[in-house]
Amino acid sequence: MEGITGLVNLHLRCLALNFFWLACALLVAGLGASEVYGQGGGFNGLNMGMGNLSRLSHARTRSISPENFTGQKGKGAMATEGTGQRAARELGQGWKVSPSIVIEAQTTFELADIEGPGAIQHIWMTPTGHNRFNIFRIYWDDEKEPSVECPVGDFFACGWKKYAQVSSLAVCVNPGSAYNCYWEMPFRERCRITMENIADTNMTLYYQIDYTLTEVPEEAAYFHAQFRRSNPLKYMTDHVIVDGVKGWGHYVGTYMAWGSNNTGWWGEGEIKFFMDEDEQFPTICGTGTEDYFCGSYGFINPETSQYQEYTTPYAGMPQVIQPDGKNQSQMRFGLYRWHIMDPVRFEKDLKVTIQALGWRSGGRYLPLQDDISSVGFWYQREPHAPFPKLPDKDELEII
Repeated sequence: MEGITGLVNLHLRCLALNFFWLACALLVAGLGASEVYGQGGGFNGLNMGMGNLSRLSHARTRSISPENFTGQKGKGAMATEGTGQRAARELGQGWKVSPSIVIEAQTTFELADIEGPGAIQHIWMTPTGHNRFNIFRIYWDDEKEPSVECPVGDFFACGWKKYAQVSSLAVCVNPGSAYNCYWEMPFRERCRITMENIADTNMTLYYQIDYTLTEVPEEAAYFHAQFRRSNPLKYMTDHVIVDGVKGWGHYVGTYMAWGSNNTGWWGEGEIKFFMDEDEQFPTICGTGTEDYFCGSYGFINPETSQYQEYTTPYAGMPQVIQPDGKNQSQMRFGLYRWHIMDPVRFEKDLKVTIQALGWRSGGRYLPLQDDISSVGFWYQREPHAPFPKLPDKDELEII
C-alpha cells in the first residue's frame, strides 16, 4: 500500500512540476511578446481608428521634418540655420529656424531614412512649382527599385497643377496647398523616402512624416503606387492603370486625371480587373466610368444640369476644370476611388485597365483618344515586379 501511495505522490509531484514549467513558459512567452511589441497589452499601435483609439500601446511615435531630419528622440527644434534663419534672427535656436527645405533643380533630396520595424501613419507636405516635375518615391527594406513612384500632385489626388479641395479617408487636400495622406505603410527593416525635382528651377518643400516604431505582423503587406499616362490614348485601346503586378496582395485605390478631347460625354468606359491568370476576359468588370467612381448619370447635378464636384470618404470627383475665354484647352476632371472597404484581392498577379468611351451617331459608342493619367494603389508582399520607366519631363508636363 505504501508503494502505491508513493507512486501516486510521485505522479502528482510530476504533474505539479509540469504545470509549473508550463506556467513559466507561458509567462516568458507573454513577456517576450510584450517586449517585442513594446506594449504591456499586446496592442502594436497599428490599424488605428475610432474603435481602438482608447487602447494604450508602447509603440514609439516619431516624426521627421526639416526641424528634425532623422526623427530622433529629443532632437527636434535644434537647428541654427535653415530657411527660417533670417526670420528667427532675433529669437535664435528653437524658434522655427528650419521649417522647410529647398530642393535644387535636377536634384533628389532624401526626406526620410528610417530603421524599422514600424509604419508610416501620416504624411503632410506643401510643395511649390510644377507638381508633375516633383517626383515622390518610397523604398522598402533596402530595395533598389521604388515601391512608390509618382508625381507628387497625382499621388495626393490633385494632378492638374491646380488646387482642388479633397476630403477622403486616405487623402485630404486642404487650403491653400496642403497635401495629406493617411495610407498606413508598414515596413520591417527600413523605409526611405525621396523627392526628385526634375524642373529647371528650385522648389521649396514643407513636409512632416509621422510614423510609429513597433512590431509589424506577418500578414502586413507593403504599400505600392504607380503612375501611368496615355496622351493621347491610342484609338480602340484601353488605358492601363497597372500591369505586371506579381505576387500576393490587394488593390486599394485609383486616382485619375482625365482630360477629355471630345466635346461630348466621355465616361461610358468600363474598368476591368484581370487577376490570377485571367487572360482575354477579366474576373471583375465595371459598368461605366462614373459608376466606378461611385457617381451616376454623367456626374450631372439634376438641378443645374452641370457637372457636380463631390468629395466623400471613399470616392469623389473633386476637380472639374472648364475651358474659358483665356484657356481653350479641353475639359479636365480629377477622380478618386478608394477600395478601403472592398479591396480587390489577388494571389498571383493583377492587371487593371479602363476604357474611354463616348457616343457617336445612331446611339453607338465612340472610342475616345483622351489624355488620361492614373495612379494605382495596392499592397503586396515583396519583392514586386519593376515598374515601367516613368515618362520623361515633356511627357509628364501639363500645360
